[in-house]
Amino acid sequence: MNINFKKSGGLVPVIIQNTNTLQVLMLGYMNEEAFEKTRAEGRVTFFSRSKDRLWTKGETSGNYLAVSEILEDCDNDTLLIKAIPQGPTCHTGATTCFAEETPKGFIYELEKVIEQRIACKTEGSYTSSLFNRGVNKVAQKVGEEAVELVIEAMDNNLDLFKNEAADLLYHFLILLKTKKLKLEDIEGVLKERHK
Repeated sequence: MNINFKKSGGLVPVIIQNTNTLQVLMLGYMNEEAFEKTRAEGRVTFFSRSKDRLWTKGETSGNYLAVSEILEDCDNDTLLIKAIPQGPTCHTGATTCFAEETPKGFIYELEKVIEQRIACKTEGSYTSSLFNRGVNKVAQKVGEEAVELVIEAMDNNLDLFKNEAADLLYHFLILLKTKKLKLEDIEGVLKERHK
């Protein structure tokens, strides 16, 4: 890497992005010493302008940022660090300093839509009517969609396979709601298994 620390008075801006969710977590600054320490230790260290010293994110709270990847921009004067946060990133206790708590993409938006349709008992809503039929009916529908997905997996029609996969995922989200669970709960199980 050929970072130009002189261009902006010895400090370069550093954007921190969650490796897994791609959510932008914070912005900080590094001088050359902070950059080298970050690379050597695998934890993000900034140069704190207010403290006038090196500052490793999490040194007090334990909410470190474990470095996955460091990228530089085309002008060699800005860094993007993909990191795995070990706790909330913002000093307020929020996931991100930008107050965006749902960065995970469309599946999480869909989960919210499903929750709203169930909560509002939206008239004519397939989601609401299926949910109101109870866990047995929802589970049965998930089973049907899983079988249809398996059948399509044996064929070579990727469009049909993708549609069945979407149907399965959609009905799975409704099933989670019947069990008072969220997709994040399942993610948590997978993360534990990954350790």
